[in-house]
Amino acid sequence: MPVRRLSSREFNQDVGRAKRAALQGPVIITNRGRPSHVLMSIERYDALRAKGRNLVDALSMPGLSDIDFRPPRASIQSREADLS
Repeated sequence: MPVRRLSSREFNQDVGRAKRAALQGPVIITNRGRPSHVLMSIERYDALRAKGRNLVDALSMPGLSDIDFRPPRASIQSREADLS
């Protein structure tokens, strides 16, 4: 899937071209040479959303709730700062 890059200026001057390019693959819109947005077709967006994974799902581990984890309470004592 080809990735196309357009500057913000190019995007504003010809939105239709950007939309046509997005049908072929993601279009990265740059602002002052740095990527700032991605334009993609609704079909591609829906396919990404259909995977249904969010950050919590991606970081979760099956069976984690079955582990009995009771760490000891930390005992931290403060002391006065020596400002001399």
